[in-house]
Amino acid sequence: MTTRPLTAADIMTRVVVTITPQESPLMAWEVMRRAKIHHIPVVDEGRRLHGILGLHELAMGWSGAMNDLAQREARDFLNDRRLPRIQKDQSIAYVAALMLDSGRDALPVVDEQGWITGIITTIDILKAVAGRLETTTGTGQVNSAMFRIEMVSPESNDESGRR
Repeated sequence: MTTRPLTAADIMTRVVVTITPQESPLMAWEVMRRAKIHHIPVVDEGRRLHGILGLHELAMGWSGAMNDLAQREARDFLNDRRLPRIQKDQSIAYVAALMLDSGRDALPVVDEQGWITGIITTIDILKAVAGRLETTTGTGQVNSAMFRIEMVSPESNDESGRR
């Protein structure tokens, strides 16, 4: 009996939540918190991938002031290094090597047009090695964040002094 090597399509997360480059870093953090994920692709309305934003990048790029997060955009926190992309048919050995060589812990899986169809993180690689794959098939599903967080300052009170 022969078994075929696992590919990116076998281990990738297929339901991907994204944010736009103009989105608030607070929104990025809240979406990641609610979805229980550590990485979120940043994709514009034309479906062009700008990068993957992680909790680590948010923490490292934040000055510590809430005002800092309110006045910046998600794109400000993206790593300037080139983001490698993965095709569905590439082996997990290739994916793991690419992660190591690029110093990334999450990589996008893209289709022939370069549009994101999935994401692979180090957790996905570990699940595959540990034999804990969740069996899913089909194409990826990319969903934009569907809610907004807006900062409200004390100056935005109405005449009665209430918010």
